[in-house]
Amino acid sequence: MWASFNTFEINITKKDAKTMSHQGNCITEVRALLPKYEKQLKKIGNEKIASELKEYGAWDKNELKDEKDNFERILWIASGNILEDN
Repeated sequence: MWASFNTFEINITKKDAKTMSHQGNCITEVRALLPKYEKQLKKIGNEKIASELKEYGAWDKNELKDEKDNFERILWIASGNILEDN
């Protein structure tokens, strides 16, 4: 399933989206599944992902420099978007 953002899309299975987006803290699940999606995220690039995340206003400029953290954040958001849309 696809999660669309301003300048890119991320393809995540519905099963994985359910795993990475639920009540409570999801970081353990996101970190466990990150390797499965890392190649796709690297193709998008940290610059585009950080730019997208900046619009949420939840992270400052220094926090958005960390590629791994941004990959985790965008996977979590994308998973929630997929579940809301389907």
